Amino acid sequence: MLDSANYSPRLKSHYAETVRAALKEEFGYKNDMQIPRLDKIVLNIGCGAEAVKDSKKAKSAQEDLTAIAGQKAVVTKAKKSIAGFRVREDMPLGAKVTLRGDRMYDFLDRLVTVALPRVRDFRGVPGTSFDGRGNYAMGLKEHIVFPEIDFDKVDEVWGMDIVITTTASTDAEAKALLKHFNMPFNS
Repeated sequence: MLDSANYSPRLKSHYAETVRAALKEEFGYKNDMQIPRLDKIVLNIGCGAEAVKDSKKAKSAQEDLTAIAGQKAVVTKAKKSIAGFRVREDMPLGAKVTLRGDRMYDFLDRLVTVALPRVRDFRGVPGTSFDGRGNYAMGLKEHIVFPEIDFDKVDEVWGMDIVITTTASTDAEAKALLKHFNMPFNS
């Protein structure tokens, strides 16, 4: 990632130059502030049973997520004890990171152009995973599809949750926004 004052992510420029005008035309917004935009992207890796057996697994997940996001991930801890799962309160169980601004656009660009095409038997992401308020959630079975992860040094392959939060008020608006960012929907 470049830290120069002139740097602007490719998708951020694309949004400002073409996507905003296309969405304003498509939905007939009267005010520019009504046009949906990306708010944040939250990445989460839950280690589950592996973290219960070995507390170093959550630390490893944190390091991998930090490499993927380009920003330090936070270790998530259990809120309460659950005897059936052998989980105690404050036990590390995974990692999460919230991306905003330029890092958010860079991550979405890498997700769509690099990571998703590397998924085995990829046929697109489900177009039905919206929450009714314009937010999109998806999961990856393997976090190793990102080029930042060195496959030879990975001790465990984890699944990963990705939640894309937008300012859109409906799912149709959010889906149109993500389609303009080349999100490969299968429906």
